[in-house]
Amino acid sequence: MNDKLVIFDTTMRDGEQSPGASMTREAKVRIGRQLERLRVDVIEAGFAAASDGDFEAVRAVAEAVRESTVCSLARAVERDIRRAGEAIKPAARGRIHTFIATSPIHMEKKLRMTPEQVIENAVAAVKLARQYTDDVEFSAEDAIRSDEDFLCRVFEAVIKAGATTLNVPDTVGYSIPALLGERIGNLIARVPNSDKVIWSTHCHNDLGMAVANSLAAVMAGARQVECTINGLGERAGNAALEEIVMAVRTRQDVFKCDTRIDATQIVPASKLVSQITGYPVQPNKAIVGANAFAHESGIHQDGVLKHRETYEIMRAEDVGWSANRLTLGKLSGRNAFKTKLQELGIEVGGDEALNAAFARFKALADKKREIFDEDLVALMSSEVQVLEERFKLVYSKVHSETGEQPLAALTLTVDGVEQRAESSGSGPVDATFKAIEQVAQSGTELLLYSVNSITTGTDAQGEVTVRLSKNGRVVNGQGADCDIVVASAKAYLNALNKLSGSSERAHPQL
Repeated sequence: MNDKLVIFDTTMRDGEQSPGASMTREAKVRIGRQLERLRVDVIEAGFAAASDGDFEAVRAVAEAVRESTVCSLARAVERDIRRAGEAIKPAARGRIHTFIATSPIHMEKKLRMTPEQVIENAVAAVKLARQYTDDVEFSAEDAIRSDEDFLCRVFEAVIKAGATTLNVPDTVGYSIPALLGERIGNLIARVPNSDKVIWSTHCHNDLGMAVANSLAAVMAGARQVECTINGLGERAGNAALEEIVMAVRTRQDVFKCDTRIDATQIVPASKLVSQITGYPVQPNKAIVGANAFAHESGIHQDGVLKHRETYEIMRAEDVGWSANRLTLGKLSGRNAFKTKLQELGIEVGGDEALNAAFARFKALADKKREIFDEDLVALMSSEVQVLEERFKLVYSKVHSETGEQPLAALTLTVDGVEQRAESSGSGPVDATFKAIEQVAQSGTELLLYSVNSITTGTDAQGEVTVRLSKNGRVVNGQGADCDIVVASAKAYLNALNKLSGSSERAHPQL
């Protein structure tokens, strides 16, 4: 029988470290429930010691998720570990993931510690974590640039201290598959009691080889892969969960292991994470890109029509691609709306929240005759981005005419007080943003403006992502509407509202 490959999802921790991808507690709970439906083994819900908000988010996911292990990251320091332990208390199964750097450059330049001090701290951290849970993971940060003999000493010590999973991360995306596989194989062979733990890897994509490196580690004996939905993550991102899962499943002739993932939930998870974080999926992205199963070549089309396996190694429906099912219309009732949200895994708290969501649905139905699952996900995703809205769009009027400069007239509420603004611009969106800034005077820098169609058809909602930066802080704002200019205004205001919130948090590297 094939071994089990543990899938450790860190979308809500490492993925959240992408510029502007910070998630609210409510957003994390929604993603956590979707990951549970995906049958992810371990969900790293965040870094509990980063802030009070992060602590509450980890705790909320621990309360909501019952089937998957819920994990919190913690540096090898007492405060971090105790915060992580408290945050995962409500979990049916909880894990503490503690780490410390082991490479010479990190020990000398960052930690200012000797190798002996690093081992001492690692052991103490694992022992303390064991007071909260018997599921303790230890990571040697920057393991690929660490001395192998020293890694063996560290790993041997933490196994004795009670670690149950050992992670060998390629923190800076420096490795290549052959060398990472060799490193994993050597460690398993050399570390005493290596058969008593699960060996794991966590690869970054700086050289475009995160998935290849992870798979090389699996072939060398690793039985846990740390990855994210859509490959989301800081810098160039992490190994993509969907690619790891389907590579192992498709090539069972090569990989003597498999996951327990429900692959039909991959595409829904991809879409949800994209909508919540504001990071669109490129069309040619493997597995979850819009073109992943599209065939343009006449030869390919002919071959697929005759026999699918001539050019397709996976079935689109097996990973969750299906026709956009028509779900509801303007005549649909409140109960039907509530039932459909439940089918999509969207929970609405209380009658007041449901009534408000239903009112937004009715407003959308007046604009768009056919409403699909994706429309409802987008409609509800926008509601978990910001708890309190300082800025809100009340009314907009935009005039755009060939040969004339576009003009935007807006009415906004700022802290509940209506304000009006009018501005011209190089285009209707530019004019709208300038009108908003007349009121907000935020002093932000616009880093990204992106538009994607949620479904097909000329009446499809446009989903807009706006990335703003101010004083080193970066946020993504999202907005959806059948009118692209209105969606753009919503996205810009969403970003401004996020900038108005708290930003006291730490971001550890792994």
